Amino acid sequence: MTATAGTTPRSTSTVLRRAAWLAFALFWTAFAGVESVNHGWPAVTLALVFLVLPDLAFLVALDEAPRTAKGQLPPRAVPYYNALHRALVPLALAVAYTVLPVDWPPAFAALCGWLAHISYDRAFGYGPRTKEGFQRD
Repeated sequence: MTATAGTTPRSTSTVLRRAAWLAFALFWTAFAGVESVNHGWPAVTLALVFLVLPDLAFLVALDEAPRTAKGQLPPRAVPYYNALHRALVPLALAVAYTVLPVDWPPAFAALCGWLAHISYDRAFGYGPRTKEGFQRD
């Protein structure tokens, strides 16, 4: 791949990784949709809330936002943002939900929404931040 002026070339592994994340995102979105259809408005509500929830970490340091560089997350919000954007957390909770005697389908729909959010972010190039609040490569 060659880069044109002002762009950087994307490696094949980056493209494949993002495509895989997009496939995961579509899977979790569909799973959340199925759970929502099967279990009604509580599942719909929680799936939508958890689809948005990870980005609410931005609100932790909203007062610092005007003093940050373009694309930078205020450093005070970084630990919350990174914690909410780790796929292992909702995935582990989803596994626990399936093996433990818990039976409240809206909770599983919420986990599907959370996993969909993380997957879409990774598919579009957003991931964990550095401690200074910048996007990692």
